[in-house]
Amino acid sequence: MGDIVYTLHQVVKTRSKGGASFTLRVPELVLRQGEFCSVVGPSGCGKSTLLDMLALVLAPTSAECFQLSLPDPHGPMAYDLPRLGEGEAARIRRSNIGYVLQNGGLLSFLTVRENILLTAQLSQRRLAAGELEELVRVLGLADQLEKKPQYLSGGQRQRVAVARALIHRPGIILADEPTAAVDYPTALDIRDELLGLARRMGAAVIMVTHDRTLVDGVSDVQVNFTVRRVSAQEVEATASVHCGGGRT
Repeated sequence: MGDIVYTLHQVVKTRSKGGASFTLRVPELVLRQGEFCSVVGPSGCGKSTLLDMLALVLAPTSAECFQLSLPDPHGPMAYDLPRLGEGEAARIRRSNIGYVLQNGGLLSFLTVRENILLTAQLSQRRLAAGELEELVRVLGLADQLEKKPQYLSGGQRQRVAVARALIHRPGIILADEPTAAVDYPTALDIRDELLGLARRMGAAVIMVTHDRTLVDGVSDVQVNFTVRRVSAQEVEATASVHCGGGRT
């Protein structure tokens, strides 16, 4: 596998609402380029909290180390995430992170082509000749480019969302329950496409799912959660990291 992308050590995030609190603890997590990481567990265990921190939209409450390393012409650049300003965090998200939403998040008034190219336009990345065509060919969308999202199947919409997340060639791909709204065979296809693209692009792919059968045996890294109720108003979850069967 490639260089380290994320390094987390003793990261804690507490969220409070209406007198109730939820605390997520991440003792240790290291992710590298080209790795496929699955984040697995039921609703309320901390999956979204972890993904939001990795996406730089949620700051930890405390952390001994929460570092992101990104490629640079002069060597990897390390960023201390809790100290990032919002402007710098937004720049990193725009240029280096691709996000696949659970419902696809496609814009209904744009064609498939326009939806996919939107991310490249926002990140101001110029595409090489044939780059879009190659990506949609790999994802089986070559004949769907001029359609609007409402004329696609659920699986096709998710593939468009994957293409949109990848078109600017980010080093990090975050997929939030990307298979929740499709049938199981399609879910397997989308998982395999994300896995293959991680290898081909050398990106770190983090996929959140509640379905362990989708990712057991294929993840390089799997994050699971142990949840306990501390009191009537306080829940605590601890993330544990396991090396999966996907390492090569």
